[in-house]
Amino acid sequence: MNITFHSILVGLLITMSSALRCSAALDGNNSVISFQVGVILDLETQLGYRAFNCLTIAHSDFYSRHPNYKTRLVLHARDSKRNVIDAAASGLELLKYLKVDAVIGPQKSTQANFLMNLGERAQVPIVSFSATSPSLQPPKFFVQTAQTDDTEVGVIAAIVKAFQWNQVVIIYEDSEYGNGIVPYLSNALQDINAHVAYKSLIPVSADEDFTLKELYKMMTMQTRIFIAHLSHSLGAKFFLKAKAIGMMSEGYVWIITSGLMDFLPSMNSHIVEAMQGVLGVKPLIPKTSHLESLRLQKTIFDPVNPGYKSADMVSIFDVWAYDTMWALAMAAEQVGSHYPEASYQDTTADLNSSDPFNLPISKTGPKLLKAILTTRFKGLSGMFHLVGGILYPTSYKILNVVGNGEKEVAVWTQAHGFKRVRHNTSDKFDSTPKEEFNSNIIWPGKSRVLPRGWEVPVRGKRLKVAVAVRPGFEEYLNVMKDLRTGAVHFSGYYIEVFQSVMAALPYAVPYDFFHFEKPDGSCA
Repeated sequence: MNITFHSILVGLLITMSSALRCSAALDGNNSVISFQVGVILDLETQLGYRAFNCLTIAHSDFYSRHPNYKTRLVLHARDSKRNVIDAAASGLELLKYLKVDAVIGPQKSTQANFLMNLGERAQVPIVSFSATSPSLQPPKFFVQTAQTDDTEVGVIAAIVKAFQWNQVVIIYEDSEYGNGIVPYLSNALQDINAHVAYKSLIPVSADEDFTLKELYKMMTMQTRIFIAHLSHSLGAKFFLKAKAIGMMSEGYVWIITSGLMDFLPSMNSHIVEAMQGVLGVKPLIPKTSHLESLRLQKTIFDPVNPGYKSADMVSIFDVWAYDTMWALAMAAEQVGSHYPEASYQDTTADLNSSDPFNLPISKTGPKLLKAILTTRFKGLSGMFHLVGGILYPTSYKILNVVGNGEKEVAVWTQAHGFKRVRHNTSDKFDSTPKEEFNSNIIWPGKSRVLPRGWEVPVRGKRLKVAVAVRPGFEEYLNVMKDLRTGAVHFSGYYIEVFQSVMAALPYAVPYDFFHFEKPDGSCA
């Protein structure tokens, strides 16, 4: 069965079942007030398919728990087929002909750019739980029920600061999703005096040759700290190549953002193997019975992407999708209780217009938007609370890719910094974050040794140290030459002090001593 048809069919069955239960509960009371809600997702992708399942489960759960509510959301699903044009076409159809009161979606930040302008024109809320680019704000009718990517730059900068690394490379994909975070990440690193040595821009459609060329270029650089902000599909291919050329070995550090880390549990084993030792961050999801109920209800099967295995774990996007449905249902009940007559202006004129962008204006939309922005409740992701139309950021957890999955290393909040994770609880570190991290993390190459973050590459220049020796005081500085082999041996207190200083640097600097003398062998 086609996955798109199957997704919509399952959703309709769940929605119809919920509606029947609700109708029975309302028999003899006031009639149900329906709110038409469009859903625009890439249903043939793992994220879209899983999220749509979670939306329909949330719809069923909500009205099962609130059978006496007078309003009901009626879902109209559309497949945006992984591209901007189909997302825009779906939005036009839903807004102009179905006259929906709200739209959940789209899935990608690139799709949101056009759709949120349609919402602005029709005065209909466009609510996305997965378009996380911070550059999408601030259109009035666009709501991000997700934490935007810029909220996680604080924890990434905190990790870099904790380990006292002073140079990094940022790797990001050339898309709305990829580009949006870079200015914020650069500023956060600048605030902790960490220099961005290079920014590697990877096209979404990058072929093997391009990826290898970029990796080899980065391999010749001195810094060994890499921060990767890539989608899961591009990220999987990228790390396989990094592994193949030896950039997942001892001495390297890789930090990935939540967009890639969140997909790790569903990745194929050979991809996880290539990412061993990686550090990742993602929002902390509180462990509750409600969350476990969602996990048990979810049916996840993804035949479209053979590179990914099925997973029964709940991702952050699953949770945000679930909470989005609850927030919209609560907002609809609030509006429906006070304004039972949902309507549009100039409906007939809009339908007959030859201009596809001549959209009817919703009277309900502004009221629904206001209700959404003020809705607060305890959701699966924690307290659902929008600030400026964006989900208020919560705690982050730092994860280490080890074995077949991930190991939680610490929890971080803006207010309290790092906390240790121990027996499902968190408390403050007994020692510095650097020492705590070093005891819990397995680095690339299965190393327990904290990477310095800086190496002079094979093609790099070695430091040349001139040693000029005058006669006498050999205990301070002495040069001995083996007449048979020609090898020169340097010793003495000054040499030992220099070697100790070089060893104490937070990065490795290969160096060579050479005897600085005149052609006749006397002291220069």
